[in-house]
Amino acid sequence: MRFLPLCLLALMLTGCVREYHPISSAPSRPQASSEPTRKPASRPAPVKVYTDATDLVSKPFRDLGEVSGDDCQTSTQDSPPNIATARKRLQVKASQMKANAVLLHKCEIVSSTPGCYRQAICQGSALKVSNQ
Repeated sequence: MRFLPLCLLALMLTGCVREYHPISSAPSRPQASSEPTRKPASRPAPVKVYTDATDLVSKPFRDLGEVSGDDCQTSTQDSPPNIATARKRLQVKASQMKANAVLLHKCEIVSSTPGCYRQAICQGSALKVSNQ
């Protein structure tokens, strides 16, 4: 009687192995599809960060508005907020405004923000600096 369950188990395992299809290492041919191929997302233009307003004295520029970037630590178990990440997000937002420079006003870590245990915040002005 013990022989019958072992045979059924072996039969079931054989059936599972038969359905297994290993991935071949040979490159597969791309399938033609009716969808157009997507281009990768374009990277935002580089935004230069100025920390001192005197660096802009001899350069003509236009102020496009205030921008800010942040990095939030939601709980004590999360990684601490990073000022470099907040600065990078500031640059991305300035790039979306078609700015090529940012005058950095301040970067600080605060703990009084709702929803964040601690938060790194960077604030500045988005600028369009002319190359004259």
